[in-house]
Amino acid sequence: MAGNDAFKLALENNKKWAQSTAKNQPDLFPTLAKGQKPQILWLGCSDSRVPETTLLGLNPGDVFVHRNIANILPSTDISSQSVIAYAVEHVKVQHVVVCGHTSCGGCVAALANGKLGLLDTWLAPLKKLRADNEAAWEKEGLSDKDKAVKLAEANVLQGVQTLKENPEVIEGMHERGVVVHGVIYDVGTGLLRELDTKEEEHKGQKRVGAFRIK
Repeated sequence: MAGNDAFKLALENNKKWAQSTAKNQPDLFPTLAKGQKPQILWLGCSDSRVPETTLLGLNPGDVFVHRNIANILPSTDISSQSVIAYAVEHVKVQHVVVCGHTSCGGCVAALANGKLGLLDTWLAPLKKLRADNEAAWEKEGLSDKDKAVKLAEANVLQGVQTLKENPEVIEGMHERGVVVHGVIYDVGTGLLRELDTKEEEHKGQKRVGAFRIK
């Protein structure tokens, strides 16, 4: 479908969706017009195949969202860190979710050595994870496809760690019981798989001691 036709169709579909939603959930839009109280902050990839509200089966207003290429969460990225601070400290979300996915173009690119210009800088954290883990993946005899999934998992776990070192998140965890989750979305099945993000108690204490701001 041509680009202009695709956007025209999207606008037409929006009208149908708005009308259908207003009919089936008459209180939704009036409630949303008064404000938002999402319980989930979703930190995901910009990939068009991973639409958080849709795959979670939720409604507008249920998920606060930040997405970027390959769901990378550098502690120095003002954009993602601002979203995290606002969502945790002001919106008061209860769950913070880092979501990676299968068939991630960013992970595939990080496993290759092609020249991508500006993207090479953005993907540097993924390449670091590749360097740290590739020998083990080779030893396991993983295919390129499986390596990309492993890299996506490692990236999610790194994002979870970065979140747990964020002062606002630390405060939210201690004051309100905020929970940080790491998940992988399978674009081939539509299913989410939660990763094990538990840490040993003594490591958690050291982390909080180093990063908590009083």
